[in-house]
Amino acid sequence: MRDGQAHFLAILGDDLWLLVDIAPKVVAGCLIAVFITVLMPREMVARWVGEESGFSGLAIAAVVGAILPGGPITIFPVAGAFLAMGADGGAVIAFLASWNLVGSTRALVWELPFFGAHFVLWRVLLSLPLPFLAGIMARYVIRTFALKLGDRA
Repeated sequence: MRDGQAHFLAILGDDLWLLVDIAPKVVAGCLIAVFITVLMPREMVARWVGEESGFSGLAIAAVVGAILPGGPITIFPVAGAFLAMGADGGAVIAFLASWNLVGSTRALVWELPFFGAHFVLWRVLLSLPLPFLAGIMARYVIRTFALKLGDRA
């Protein structure tokens, strides 16, 4: 209202174009997540990264997160699919943290050409323990809140 109807319509047009541009990507990310739930056996996911998977479940999730390509429109639906298939919340947090912090695709495509191998090596080495710490902390928080919520019932 402050800048007039023409400014409002310009912003609305830009926002609608953004919606048209991003909607197919969101649909594709959700379809990938659905296909994962159909193609991967639930028992395998629960065994590898479920509640009883221990530290090896965090390691598997961190490795998958580090090597899986894609942006947030793809990764977050995949993480939701893993949760729906029986993955532990800590493993999903380790998966997301590893994708975000270690991310081999970003390192190879963006960081290596611009910053060089020395920078990428140190960044990856310093980031490696963080997905495990995030997964352990997430498991602790989830168990703590599950116990407190169980006491109320």
